[in-house]
Amino acid sequence: MPAALQDTITISLGVLFEALPFVFLGITLSVFVQTYVRQGSLIKVLPKNKFLRRSILSISGSALPVCECGNVPLSRGLMAKGLQSQDVIVFLLAAPIINPITITTTIQAFPGGYMTPLRIVGALFVANAVGWVLSSHKSTELVTKEFRSYCEDSSHHTVRRSLSLLEHVQNFSHRFAEESTILMPALLGGSLVAGVIQTVIPRTILTSFANEPVVAILSMIILAFIVSICANVDAFFALSLSGIFPQSALLAFLVFGPMIDIKMLALMRTTFTTRTLVIVSTLVFLFTFLFSLGAHYVI
Repeated sequence: MPAALQDTITISLGVLFEALPFVFLGITLSVFVQTYVRQGSLIKVLPKNKFLRRSILSISGSALPVCECGNVPLSRGLMAKGLQSQDVIVFLLAAPIINPITITTTIQAFPGGYMTPLRIVGALFVANAVGWVLSSHKSTELVTKEFRSYCEDSSHHTVRRSLSLLEHVQNFSHRFAEESTILMPALLGGSLVAGVIQTVIPRTILTSFANEPVVAILSMIILAFIVSICANVDAFFALSLSGIFPQSALLAFLVFGPMIDIKMLALMRTTFTTRTLVIVSTLVFLFTFLFSLGAHYVI
């Protein structure tokens, strides 16, 4: 077997197996929300003020030990139960960085410095800024027709009567299989593309631009997109590059990567239109770049 092909397979499987447990956890949470949460009940709990609502959603990931891959199916469940697409995108972007496991590993990788608080602030800033821009769009414009139909169908799946244990298990299993059928092909495809790109594009090309802050930040954003590392462990990868890149570039890697990478776009495409993904990716890139460049002159 050619070395390049072997590397592609190894990297692709690494990305896949790293993401798989969190995707299954996310699907489980999503099915629970879709099955047992009444239509519209989440809207009643959250504030009517858009800014406050998005702010609460952006920090709600602190209660969920789920990385970015698992948040996609959970976000589908939240939208199926009536939350606006713009609000859920804020949750989707911030949650993988705000979750307790990611915060803990970032502290372990960068103890006693500003990296962890800056990463948290950066996540909240970027996610809420993207949500603010998207607030001018209609919620239904951001998602695919297939997902709109899925939401209409999901509204009839809430359990409203007493079921036997067997019926609960059958109902839950059916919804789990349905979600898995939608998301798994996207995860497999995204993992394969990530493996191919990492094999084709040597990392040394990006590390050669480490000296100039602007170029270094851009290089690390590109690297974050390519390597598609789970947010729960990406801080240790960034730590390995701390002797090459400035702290601001590492910050850009840690903020951008959990929000937008190859496998995330593949998973998000099961729900959001291509136009939405282009807009969100562009906004995340711009806000991450500006935040990291500003931080360069602070840290």
